[in-house]
Amino acid sequence: MSLSPKDASQRTREICARAPIVPVLVIHDVAHARPLAEALVAGGLPALEVTLRTPVALEAIRIMSEVEGGIVGAGTLVTPADVRAAREAGALFGVSPGSTPALLDACEAEDLPTLPGAATATEAMMLLERGYDMLKFFPAEASGGAPALKGIGAPLPQITFCPTGGVSTKNANSYLSLPNVLCAGGSWVAPVDLMKSGDWAGIEDLAREASKLSA
Repeated sequence: MSLSPKDASQRTREICARAPIVPVLVIHDVAHARPLAEALVAGGLPALEVTLRTPVALEAIRIMSEVEGGIVGAGTLVTPADVRAAREAGALFGVSPGSTPALLDACEAEDLPTLPGAATATEAMMLLERGYDMLKFFPAEASGGAPALKGIGAPLPQITFCPTGGVSTKNANSYLSLPNVLCAGGSWVAPVDLMKSGDWAGIEDLAREASKLSA
């Protein structure tokens, strides 16, 4: 039996409610996977989005899925093949920059709860029509930022968002203060330089700071 959009949104909503920030991770060295996940989870950010942008992403998902307390998902889902590969790697949720009927069909068939991306009221309404009410707002800053998302929320209060794309410590609270935002996706908690130097304590500190963000 395939996953219904309503159930998918309920499950992603539960995951998003675990912390105010979902780390958006681009992993180039598979050796970083376990210590990175351990640092982020220890810092209070259990939901981890590993983007499918590097050759080691799927292996990283497999490794990070073994870290206690972590909820590992796959980001940058674009094709049905991405969905199947992510599920096989152990991803517990998915995130897509946008959505197509074929992609959503695959997510539902693979029982992968997914945050489908929307940048406009029309896209959000089309997803709501299908049954999705927990969405990704992407690219957040390029699409007008918090004011745009606030504007979308006025006529569509039944939709909740996770804004991603240009979210930082400087503007995160402007998003998190909105009634239609449950969490935000951010890459600043796992800087490339800290990963390369193996400064996992530094990443844990960044995660702990992010876990305390609120309206």
